[in-house]
Amino acid sequence: MTATRRQAREWAIQMLTAADLNPPDDKVQFCIDFWNELALLDEDEGRAEVKGKLKDFAEERVLGVLDNLAEIDSIIEPLLENWDMYRLGTVERAVIRMGIWEIKYSDVPAPVVINEAVDLTNWFSTPKSRTIVNGVLDKFAKS
Repeated sequence: MTATRRQAREWAIQMLTAADLNPPDDKVQFCIDFWNELALLDEDEGRAEVKGKLKDFAEERVLGVLDNLAEIDSIIEPLLENWDMYRLGTVERAVIRMGIWEIKYSDVPAPVVINEAVDLTNWFSTPKSRTIVNGVLDKFAKS
């Protein structure tokens, strides 16, 4: 299997979801532990270890979100209109946070970020969840 940026984003969402449920004290060690666990799982399925640009791509998003979490959440809150952060599902929260980070801090065009976020939401959550993810990220991109 050839890994893609899409796969790297899937790994990032898995890490951000885990970090949301159990915030790490040491973010770097948290990433190391994730890759070690993934390597054990992939070994069982005959896949190669993740390394290089895609690993860096995923970690950049995870560490970027975790390092800027308070700012990102303060951006999201007003965009939720009649909704609260705690009412979002963990996956939706992770996808929106990563989407906000990518739009604000990366060179990935906003339409690509939004499309990837909607696809990730469909993959990890429910098709109905994509509406809120799309709405929040679209509002942010237009602001």
